Amino acid sequence: MIKPTPNPPETETDTTSPYASLDSRKLHEAAERALDHYLNPNTPPDATQPGTLYRIAPEACTEDLLANACETLTSAKVMANDFAAFLQGPHRHTLLGIAQLIMLAELAVDRALDKLELPGPVTS
Repeated sequence: MIKPTPNPPETETDTTSPYASLDSRKLHEAAERALDHYLNPNTPPDATQPGTLYRIAPEACTEDLLANACETLTSAKVMANDFAAFLQGPHRHTLLGIAQLIMLAELAVDRALDKLELPGPVTS
């Protein structure tokens, strides 16, 4: 009698081991390192060192920061309103809604500036 298929090749008994060959072992170790890096970091990220692209000087005073934020929000509101003039329909309504949110944030920063207690003059 002739068999339609040949005999399957003989294999090891444990084919699911990640250490079957040197390459699979390296792959498994790399995967473990990647998982540990993202899921179990040894050291927490240093919160005191911000990125270097956009950095605010640590010695900047609160009043200066709030004034700068207020000016930035004012500029963003003007740009959104100017750009909304070129749009029609739902896109215009969306952009006007964004401009209103910017305006509300600007008002909140303005109020914080109003309530900010400035240090008095230094007397010797």
